[in-house]
Amino acid sequence: MDLKQPSFRHCGENTVFLNQLEHAGKKYIRLWYKPNRFITERLKSASWVKYSQTYKCFVMHHSPQTIELTHMCFQGLAAVSTRYLYRPKRLRPDKQTPVLAAGSLIPVLTKVTDLPVVRLQALLTESGTLLGITFKYNEAIYSRLKNSKVAKWQPAQKCFAILPGAPNIKVLLTELCRLAHIWLSQDLKVQDMALLRELWEQTYEKGPQYISCPLPYLEKLFLLNYSPSTIRTYHGLLLRFLNSHAIRGLEEINAFTEEGLNQYHRAMVQTQTHSCSLVNQSINAIKFYYQRVLMRPEVQLNNIERPEKPERLPTVLSKDEVSRILKATENQKHRCLMQLLYAGGLRIGEVINLKITDVQSARNLLLIRGGKGKKDRTTLLSQKLLESLREYYKAYRPKEWLFEGQNGGQYTVASVRNVFRGCLERASVKTKATPHTLRHSFATHLLEQDTDLRYIQVLLGHRNSKTTEIYTHVTTHSLEKITSPLDNL
Repeated sequence: MDLKQPSFRHCGENTVFLNQLEHAGKKYIRLWYKPNRFITERLKSASWVKYSQTYKCFVMHHSPQTIELTHMCFQGLAAVSTRYLYRPKRLRPDKQTPVLAAGSLIPVLTKVTDLPVVRLQALLTESGTLLGITFKYNEAIYSRLKNSKVAKWQPAQKCFAILPGAPNIKVLLTELCRLAHIWLSQDLKVQDMALLRELWEQTYEKGPQYISCPLPYLEKLFLLNYSPSTIRTYHGLLLRFLNSHAIRGLEEINAFTEEGLNQYHRAMVQTQTHSCSLVNQSINAIKFYYQRVLMRPEVQLNNIERPEKPERLPTVLSKDEVSRILKATENQKHRCLMQLLYAGGLRIGEVINLKITDVQSARNLLLIRGGKGKKDRTTLLSQKLLESLREYYKAYRPKEWLFEGQNGGQYTVASVRNVFRGCLERASVKTKATPHTLRHSFATHLLEQDTDLRYIQVLLGHRNSKTTEIYTHVTTHSLEKITSPLDNL
């Protein structure tokens, strides 16, 4: 028998399997078989088959012609199987999918995300201050504004505008309902809780059982001087809780016991999609509703089960990585932004809230007003940063805020994040970092310079020294003096 051309009977167990393969959006066929030099030689001689260095196997185009040619090519040598060629693709999730108890999933409020955005911002005119309306041209929005009861066309500014005041914004919200979402610029401060509720809830789908956040809840938070960000967070978490039980009605929800609240938060933990911090925030928001609004002091905070927060170390950049990020900025404004985050250990919100008068060059200090927890503090003003700020001021001439947007007004958090993300890419820094990572790096690098922990606590604005002590776990200053026992073997 010729060994170079073995019969199919002799190689009866030899099979060439055709498998699906997708590459660059196109469909191919991957050929798989047990190691066999005769099959390999036959494939090398087939003009429609190529060896892929990327996938380390033979591949060919996915077509009826190539499949038929392959069947003919292996007659008498091996079987050609298509059993895996048309099998549905198996889905492999990136993370393990938890198996939950029946009814443990938390329904999420559905948001309408495909509507255009209409922005309101302060507009100075000869007749006084108005609220200018800007949007990407949309014929339906333009037509609606043209027939609006409150919006008027301003020929000089070439835009629609309304008079300031909550009643006018509420009318505009009603007129643009289901047509557009209204966003307010950061320099507009709204203290009308009813208006804020309408603005925050305009993006949600409101079915027949939808429960809006009770207005006394928001008013109580405002009267007790909670920060705007906390009020917004609590509003969203309570709204989620109420609408997760909307089928039972608000009256029955208001009569919930501690066990009812435990069941809700237990389900949040089981989904494994919420951080411990979010669950704890949800507990605080809902307990505030029961204790301070519904006046049910018997629902005690300490009787609610709280998930234990994992102790994770903060991400810290090396000095070389920080230097590369600062050098990767595109202009003087972006460079000053990044330098401030690192040189003063500032939070992102503290940077955009800085005013020109907060830079106290005579005392080499930066004044941080209304930081986290509404605390004022001072922090370092680097000489190198001061020189950069002076160059920036000469070039950009900001009026009130230290950093202002292209159209005036306060710089946004999203803009700072976009600037940092761009610097990270251009600097080729692979560490997963955020603007807050520069604050962590500031504290760690100070500790490595033998700065007293108490001073670092003051500079960061930490109320508790235990919060600052976390940086002792990430510094390499003391570890460099320790020799591993492996090195002494």
